[in-house]
Amino acid sequence: MVGSSAASRWVGHLPLFVAGALSIVAGGLVAAVSGPTDWAHGSWVAAFLVLVAGVAQVGAAAGQAHLAPTARSVGFIVAECAAWNVAGLTVIAGTLVSSPTIVTAGSALLAAALAMSAFAVGASSHPSRLLLWSFRALLGVLLMSIPVGITLTWIRN
Repeated sequence: MVGSSAASRWVGHLPLFVAGALSIVAGGLVAAVSGPTDWAHGSWVAAFLVLVAGVAQVGAAAGQAHLAPTARSVGFIVAECAAWNVAGLTVIAGTLVSSPTIVTAGSALLAAALAMSAFAVGASSHPSRLLLWSFRALLGVLLMSIPVGITLTWIRN
């Protein structure tokens, strides 16, 4: 298990923080090149990288590090990070090749990563109800967006 001190709990979530930060930077780079290159999917890829793979992943990491009643193992965090990022890359790849099946598979993996995030915090009794409900709302909004994205992908193809 990751240590129980506050600092070690935040450090234990570094894979999620780093992957999220890199996704935000990648999204910015995609946004920078999509206009000049007239890349049709560029703005969507940039938004997905920044919002889902980046900001949401960093938010999940921060929520887990701060709200979880017990620290999760490094293996758990690495598996969650891998699921989150493989899911994101799969959804992007499926979108770029116009494959609703690939998008659906990536979306299912993203739902699993979200479930891992929810499990990591569990039935926390953190004193800040606002932070706890904000974390749950973040996961809920992402979870609710998955069937919308899948439906739009199938309709467009």
